[in-house]
Amino acid sequence: MKQDIKSMTLPQLEGAMEELGEKKFRAKQIFQWLGRGAECFEDMTNLSKQFRQKLDENFYLYAPQVVRRQESQRDGTMKYLWRLRDGNCVETVLMQYRYGNTVCVSTEVGCAMGCAFCASTQGGLVRRLTAGEILDQVIFTQKDSGKKISRIVLMGIGEPLDNFDAVMQFLELVNHPDGVGISMRHISLSTCGLAERIDKLASLHLQLTLSVSLHAPDDETRSKIMPVNRKYNVQRLMESCRKYYQETGRRISFEYAMIRGVNDTPRHAEMLIRQTRGMDAHVNMIPLNHVEGSSLVPSTKEDIRRFQQQLEQAGITATVRRSLGGDIDASCGQLRKKQLQQEEQG
Repeated sequence: MKQDIKSMTLPQLEGAMEELGEKKFRAKQIFQWLGRGAECFEDMTNLSKQFRQKLDENFYLYAPQVVRRQESQRDGTMKYLWRLRDGNCVETVLMQYRYGNTVCVSTEVGCAMGCAFCASTQGGLVRRLTAGEILDQVIFTQKDSGKKISRIVLMGIGEPLDNFDAVMQFLELVNHPDGVGISMRHISLSTCGLAERIDKLASLHLQLTLSVSLHAPDDETRSKIMPVNRKYNVQRLMESCRKYYQETGRRISFEYAMIRGVNDTPRHAEMLIRQTRGMDAHVNMIPLNHVEGSSLVPSTKEDIRRFQQQLEQAGITATVRRSLGGDIDASCGQLRKKQLQQEEQG
């Protein structure tokens, strides 16, 4: 069977070249071409035709296809729906900020976590992405848009720590100076709270930013909207967060979707203050994006402002995420869901 060349790290490529009886330096040439977005081996023009044919016989190289591309008229946010080699689709969002362009990538097709407020999980997990498929979202979003990407957030479809090995391989690929070359400090990884995997991540001492989708500070509330809490409750999750901070020295960002009457009361704010006390934490408050078929609705602006003030008065850094791409289904999973519905109807 042909091997997935896009998912190979440089040392793995070097080993593969030696197995083919080729010089070790060939690996670096190929690696650089892949980082530039080569769509087939014929694109690698500094390699001989005979060598390119040998590569094609032993490896596969596939470029994702744009199914949909939507651009916000409000803020320039761009959302892509990519079709993968097997026909499945994933989403990528390109967001423009004054400090540069950030791409939000997916790590799975679908999601098994079942969070009540997220469209990504409707339909469950189909499969996990390869490291190369995650990398392609960065490379081809940059290539198609013509906009240089300087930051990455792993907050798209799927739970990154559920696809741990492929995500770690992706981080090595995208961080390499001979590839895309994006610094680990410019990468954020979001998790719904797989505590054991957070512990494993902490042991690697990577200098990325960990974002924890907390969304509720107590077990009663969190278990209703996030099934993962039944396995790793708030206390267990916070233990792992404190351990991560101690191991890496990196501040943790807690994602908190503001849901009217569910998690936005003064009592919830007080519990959140207690949970994050003594930790270098940042609370990122997110006005809820309504998901079709869900009974959950966004908190009012007044309640969001009051919640933020309560946290800040307790000495906790709290910001309200600016809503981007609201006119193009930029929320996670919405575009893929529409595509699936159209395919079923067609």
